[in-house]
Amino acid sequence: MAASRPARVALLEQLQADGVTHMFGNPGTVEQGFLDELRSFPELQYVLALQEAAVVGMADGYARTTRKPAVMQLHSGVGLGNGIGMLYQAMRGHAPLVVLVGESGLAYDSMDAQMAADLVAMAEPVTKWATRVVDPQSVLRLLRRAMKVAATPPYGPVLVVLPADVMDENTEEPVVPTSYLDTGSVPGAGSVAQAARLLAGARHPMVIAGDGVHFSGAQGELARLAERWGAEVWGADWAEVNLPADHPAYHGQLGHMFGAASRLTTAQADAVLVVGTYVLPEVYPALEGVFAPGAKVVHIDLDTGAIAKNFPVDLGLVADPKQTLGLLTAALEREMTPQDRARAAERIQLWGREKAAAHAEAVAKDVQDAETQPLSMALFARELARLLPEESVVFDEALTSSPELGRYLPPNLPGNWMSTRGGSLGVGIPGAIGAKLARPDATVFGFTGDGGSMYTPQALWTAARYDIAAKFVICNNGRYHLLDQNIAEYWRSQGITAHDFPDLFDLSRPAIDFVRLAGSLGVRAVRVEKVQEVVPAIVDALAHAGPFLIDLVIDRDI
Repeated sequence: MAASRPARVALLEQLQADGVTHMFGNPGTVEQGFLDELRSFPELQYVLALQEAAVVGMADGYARTTRKPAVMQLHSGVGLGNGIGMLYQAMRGHAPLVVLVGESGLAYDSMDAQMAADLVAMAEPVTKWATRVVDPQSVLRLLRRAMKVAATPPYGPVLVVLPADVMDENTEEPVVPTSYLDTGSVPGAGSVAQAARLLAGARHPMVIAGDGVHFSGAQGELARLAERWGAEVWGADWAEVNLPADHPAYHGQLGHMFGAASRLTTAQADAVLVVGTYVLPEVYPALEGVFAPGAKVVHIDLDTGAIAKNFPVDLGLVADPKQTLGLLTAALEREMTPQDRARAAERIQLWGREKAAAHAEAVAKDVQDAETQPLSMALFARELARLLPEESVVFDEALTSSPELGRYLPPNLPGNWMSTRGGSLGVGIPGAIGAKLARPDATVFGFTGDGGSMYTPQALWTAARYDIAAKFVICNNGRYHLLDQNIAEYWRSQGITAHDFPDLFDLSRPAIDFVRLAGSLGVRAVRVEKVQEVVPAIVDALAHAGPFLIDLVIDRDI
């Protein structure tokens, strides 16, 4: 047994033993005991944010960048409530977060006290696991379990409730590093061979891949399999670089919103390999007909819940994507006929030519449009790509501007591009801050919209307070433009004649002064309205030693 000390001290000793260097949070009275002890742990930096959604967003960006558990502190029921939406985002994106939430104490359970709530019940829908410490002799045991669960595929947030009276009690629990799991499991040779037999003869093969590929580090293996099999690769629940966007086999992402749109693509395949995701993560998913009749479906994932979650598969393999894709590629090469291999190579070559031609056409149109249309994201992205250092990190919450951004800054390098997921706005600014803390030597740009930015503008203050030199771009089109696109699709699906978009999608009245807003929070900012202002703004942002914001006014006449 260790020497007796308050559990609040032992908690910080455990974080120290696990190599935790940052705790993101917004303090409250019921957490003041262990937060006060931070004075004795100078190697553990508390990153103060002014609102809980920003806290979670920063921890999310940090965890996604490091792929290690990020620790945060929220305050009782009200603080957890403020962070729930962003925790949902983190859960959907499989961010390994450990959320510490304080409460007044076990002694007050019967009192219906101010701010009291069933914190575990609140958190269960948006976490992998949620628990409450009730014994000071189990604080470290539960904390280690939380770290392990968060960091075991499928990654995700966990919550530990810390009653103040428990934390003030003494404990003799020893501090030992958390035991993490080796998940590099592989299926048996017979199962790999069976998968190859199911897939080998396909004339229209398809891979549906998600972020399980990224977390496994299987990007190279996925690329080789797609090339050998001659398969289209489509993304689903894809917010990391699972295959370089420039790869000939990468065809884009399936519909996040409407399953009917995705079904038009997926139902064309006669053999489907699903890896690192499930079928299919959409707001309005298709209930049937996702796969063509008779299509063979093989699913590889470490997440047992993802396999055959919504539709049957012919073979499900609970296994590490990196290891298994390599084995499957070798088995496919043995199983495929010379004609199969020749057709696969022809498809890859054709897609490469088509992708290059489409890119050239899009770039030419951007150049043409720049002569007659207002300032666009495409023009800004083109100049930014020219000036950015190599291996810069992009956190993309540009949403409707993302296609233009990706045209010039394609998400090709694993770990250097992340996008929003989960449907909760506001992760672009805090996510970039977390990424910059994790990658202090990299240039980090966070993109968001004028609407999304207003969910977490408080995060700018944190960037200024700690001199976190992330750069931010507000794609300012004066609207919730994504809602314009979604309602237009809704009108088409319902046979409703197109008409004016609802006025409530408009954000231009009153206009938001992002330069003054950022300045009031300590961040230098410029507004860009004209083409000739683009390059000077980017140069200033890159040269500035601290955080910098560009208010980019796009797609409207000034």
